[in-house]
Amino acid sequence: SDTHELTLILSVASLLALFILKALRPKWPAPLIVMTIATLLSGYLDFSSRGIAIIGSLGQGLPHISMPHFDPNLLRELIVPSLNLAVISIVSFMMTVQSFASKNGYEVDIDKELYALGYINIVAGLSQGFAVSAATSRTAVNDDNGGKTQMVSVVAALMIALVLLFLTQALSFIPLGTLGAVLIYAAWSMFSFKAIFSMRVQNRSAYILTLFTLIAVLFVGLIDGIGFAIILGLLQFLRTVFKPTDQLLGVDNQGIIHSIDAENNIKPIDGLIMYRFNSILTYFNATYFKKRVTQLISNAPITPHWLVVDAATCFTYNDASVFSMLKELIPTLREKGVTLILAGRNKELSLWLTKNDMSHYTEEIILVPDLYFAVQMIQKDEIQSKIKRQKTAIKSAQDI
Repeated sequence: SDTHELTLILSVASLLALFILKALRPKWPAPLIVMTIATLLSGYLDFSSRGIAIIGSLGQGLPHISMPHFDPNLLRELIVPSLNLAVISIVSFMMTVQSFASKNGYEVDIDKELYALGYINIVAGLSQGFAVSAATSRTAVNDDNGGKTQMVSVVAALMIALVLLFLTQALSFIPLGTLGAVLIYAAWSMFSFKAIFSMRVQNRSAYILTLFTLIAVLFVGLIDGIGFAIILGLLQFLRTVFKPTDQLLGVDNQGIIHSIDAENNIKPIDGLIMYRFNSILTYFNATYFKKRVTQLISNAPITPHWLVVDAATCFTYNDASVFSMLKELIPTLREKGVTLILAGRNKELSLWLTKNDMSHYTEEIILVPDLYFAVQMIQKDEIQSKIKRQKTAIKSAQDI
């Protein structure tokens, strides 16, 4: 009910002109052309007097940089909003960098990009500038106009300086409706319904997160919407870490280790449970790991003698809570007559066991280089045990 009809007409006309120019003359700088025409019309027809919002006065000349007086007591009030702004800036920055890298087929070094972002924000803070992130709309306009190198930023900086010195009065006539149309046009070049709906099959969690982000931004605003989306993303990550997927492993006829699946013919090795936990072991999921291991042993048709864990995938760093969980797990395995074998990272695990006062568990925790070594060692041990049992049986028969 509050829609201003002239502003709506101008905005729609600007957006249509942008798409028509893009279709008919793809090499022309459509945003620059439409913005220039709208600014000239605004000054000639006096849009402001007709109720159409314009940018208005921007001052004139280069900004005067000075160090203002700052009350240190404000730091406490600024910490939380500063952290929020930092997180959202980094997320926006990462999305922009990765989306344009994917679109144009090049690689980026995220560490270097984040260093640059940090340095730029230090300079912005010392010069009374805005907090800086990747300007998605400006990047999209540059990309749409064919800008491919860092020279784009150099030229843009020079043009901004010229505008500040000589064109601020002309710039004040830019209609906000046309500026909004240019931003919509720039964002549209990055938007793909096909990519969104393809996620529904490829990755349902990503699909839900994408829709949630879109709806949240539309209904509660950009900053809060992205904030809510970050929280949902973290919750999805924590859910994956808390209860990750896992697999039982077996060997095929050629002796190659595979996951045991209902659709394949991979069989487990008698007397052995070979287990892969598809997440880093940490205090979040150590209890779940212990629960899954004991369930697998209890549900096995025949109680196994060996539990082989693919340590390369889950033991990635020294977590005290994880090794505390192992101390609780060992007595349970001992009662069931099961020996624990950790396959992979034996050098690191040996050091971590020593640091966590578990070096005396040498008979109950066996460290081996990899899964194949563990299988060969167990099979060799089982053969030797079988030979020993046969010799005992023969000797008993001879005595009789």
